[in-house]
Amino acid sequence: MAKQVRLGKTDLHVNPIGLGTNAVGGHNLFPNLDEEAGRELVRTGLSNGINFLDTAFIYGPKRSEEIIGEVVKEHGNRSEIVIATKAAHKFAGNEMVLDNSPAFLKQSVEESLRRLQTDYIDLFYIHFPDNDTPKDEAVGALKQLKDEGKIRAIGVSNFSFEQLKEANKDGYVDVYQGEYNLLNRDAEKELFPYAAANSISYIPYFPLASGLLTGKYNKNTNLDEKRGKFFKKEIFEAAIDKVDHIRQIANEKGAEVAHVVLAWYLTRPVIDVIIPGAKRADQVLNNLKTLEVELTDAEIKEIDQIFHS
Repeated sequence: MAKQVRLGKTDLHVNPIGLGTNAVGGHNLFPNLDEEAGRELVRTGLSNGINFLDTAFIYGPKRSEEIIGEVVKEHGNRSEIVIATKAAHKFAGNEMVLDNSPAFLKQSVEESLRRLQTDYIDLFYIHFPDNDTPKDEAVGALKQLKDEGKIRAIGVSNFSFEQLKEANKDGYVDVYQGEYNLLNRDAEKELFPYAAANSISYIPYFPLASGLLTGKYNKNTNLDEKRGKFFKKEIFEAAIDKVDHIRQIANEKGAEVAHVVLAWYLTRPVIDVIIPGAKRADQVLNNLKTLEVELTDAEIKEIDQIFHS
């Protein structure tokens, strides 16, 4: 059994390397996805010690939850698997709108339970804030569902610092998910200290900055800004030099750049688990190699300083 950590103040215990599953059935996010490859990467994770799966209504939409439900049922040990899912999006005609109303969140949980073929969800997030619902009321609805045993832990994602404080007015928020990586450390200013003070576990998304922190790019890479903000010329070029510093540390350890970067995140006191995505089963196994990387205090400090500017 892989080592497990407690997720914040919850009673959920997870492998520190989870699996982000937006490429499992996320047809609206990735063209030409192979659903069987998606099933296989979830199976590979589950059979190699990963027990934390992160999905959402909007991955598909709906299809990621359905596939995960199938694979978890096939696996057979539901109690050993921690499933996180999220909701906030709804279709209004052809338009997508955000809804955090208690009625919508309760309906969303019921629908996710059906798609996941389970009678409880381990961690349920409000995926994005809407403009209308008081955030403590939204979380209050999730607390009712938690009391009913339909969810085990409460999360919010993409909330501003002020929205998080409002959401956690009664101390019910267990997990916060937001962007955080070595190229965007804004969360360290307010979100990290608040999370630490309130025993909220911070789960970062974009941990590898759309691939820029994997070490697979160099200064001769043809830039494609459609890949996102990290591939704008000035950000990319400044990052490449810093990634080369990490490469030296990785080479000394016989590890890959991505493993060192992910291992560094796990040294942050508020980060218990990371959820790198994968499109293929071999990438799932590769992500797990992060657990073999042990950084010295000097290396942790060096990486911190390289990316502090």
